Amino acid sequence: MRRQLLASVGFAAMICASSSAFADMEAAKKWVSDEFQPSTLSQEEQMKEMDWFIKAAEPFKGMEIKVVSETIATHEYEAKVLAKAFTEITGIKVTHDLIGEGDVVEKLQTQMQSGENIYDAYINDSDLIGTHARYQQVRNLTDWMANEGKDVTLPTLDIEDFIGKSFTTGPDGKLYQLPDQQFANLYWFRYDWFTNPDIKAQFKAKYGYELGVPVNWSAYEDIAEFFTNDVKEINGEKVYGHMDYGKKDPSLGWRFTDAWLSMAGAGDKGIPNGLPVDEWGIRVNGCSPAGSSVERGGATDGPAAVYSITKYIEWLKKYAPAEAPGMVFSEAGPVPAQGSVAQQIFWYTAFTADMVKDGIPVVNADGTPKWRMAPSPKGAYWEEGMKLGYQDAGSWTLMKSTPEDRAKAAWLYAQFTVAKTTSLKKSHVGLTFVRDSDVRDASFTERAPKLGGLVEFYRSPARVQWTPTGTNVPDYPKLAQLWWQNIGDASSGAKTPQEAMTALAAAQDKVLKRLERAGVQGECGPKLNEVKDRDYWLNQPGAPKAKLANEKPTPVTVDYDELIKSWADASK
Repeated sequence: MRRQLLASVGFAAMICASSSAFADMEAAKKWVSDEFQPSTLSQEEQMKEMDWFIKAAEPFKGMEIKVVSETIATHEYEAKVLAKAFTEITGIKVTHDLIGEGDVVEKLQTQMQSGENIYDAYINDSDLIGTHARYQQVRNLTDWMANEGKDVTLPTLDIEDFIGKSFTTGPDGKLYQLPDQQFANLYWFRYDWFTNPDIKAQFKAKYGYELGVPVNWSAYEDIAEFFTNDVKEINGEKVYGHMDYGKKDPSLGWRFTDAWLSMAGAGDKGIPNGLPVDEWGIRVNGCSPAGSSVERGGATDGPAAVYSITKYIEWLKKYAPAEAPGMVFSEAGPVPAQGSVAQQIFWYTAFTADMVKDGIPVVNADGTPKWRMAPSPKGAYWEEGMKLGYQDAGSWTLMKSTPEDRAKAAWLYAQFTVAKTTSLKKSHVGLTFVRDSDVRDASFTERAPKLGGLVEFYRSPARVQWTPTGTNVPDYPKLAQLWWQNIGDASSGAKTPQEAMTALAAAQDKVLKRLERAGVQGECGPKLNEVKDRDYWLNQPGAPKAKLANEKPTPVTVDYDELIKSWADASK
């Protein structure tokens, strides 16, 4: 009787499991047909991926996990739509918190320092790759996927398809983070104004060359001067030749750590980051940071860096709206869409979704944009072979302090948000590509004319010149906060650009010295160079670079349509 009872219980459990799996597949089928279209996969292939997720998630069914990211459109879609879909399909309940970018870093830092499991997974910028690789407090995904996490690693994940894979790879060649969204920092301009025959003739008469996409900062400055002080008004509305922000606030730090010095040409050649001196001005010997001040071989307070700050302040005061110096990032971001700005040298493609909405001043009645995006102009110190700008790569990160079962469940959700089943639709919502296959999908060929050059840029060979903060930065949270505090002094006029950058370089070296003394970062931890006379380093090849006699070389522009054609030809 007991044996019969056990058998019947076992049979009932099998029936229950079977019906549960059937329900999960029905939920998957509904999501695939109703939400996850278009996809680079056929619906049959999508259902195979969903079947894998259902089976892999079985041991964690009923578990509740918490993940966190900053608040942008892509992550809002994940939190509101993908988390719900994942829960219905797998039975793992996900709470996807959306908070400020600085708050994400703070939570991550607290978990690193305390060992308390605050979140089961983080989407944090790949700017922390140097931090993660040195402190070894996050799971090395290369080894994780091959060992402990093998049973929960999607066979069709296709790591080679991720366009930001090099950004999340440490000095040891291991993958520490999985890209979830990406956006570049490009040049934005009013295509309709730049192609207006009367405006073009007026510009040529004054400057002697064609109005077009500025190739260098000299041309950008001329165009800023022209629209602000010569054109002045279009259709009765005052116009400005430049837009930026300058309030002493944490967001001011991103304005500079996001590769402004490399755009000026302060660092060394090298992709994804300059070596031995990167876009923060930090020199490495091998993999060990050796200093950021010129006296230690760095470039944070060198002539090219000071030039970059000087131009930033000059343009902000002379060519931007009067309220811009008092704005923070979030306040300045929407201004170009309001229709009064001719160009912006430092513009994130994450704003694309908001910049193509029907009915706004910078969109035509047929839905095509009046604006375009193009490569960033180069500063006077920039050389061929250097990175040209910044690319944000918010990436999934698993802390070692997260218990293994929770890490596995969170890893399933992380992969769900970037799987080929879901990623193309997510790319259409947030316009933050991570997969090459998504960028090249026919659905984006069709949509490209309404996205102002975004698709063309991401299909072009030029995209590799825009990269995140690299591995030279050994502790992003500690070092990043120094930037807005010191550059804010220059922006407010409390210090000269040279004084501000000298103070920043000294502050960075102080942190590097503390890390060196602590000895907590292993063989790639800081080992500072001895202090030498500035002239010694300025006379060495590469960065830091000696001051140029002429910091405004001959201005150069290029026709936008010819530029796009060259990208298309190079992509074939």
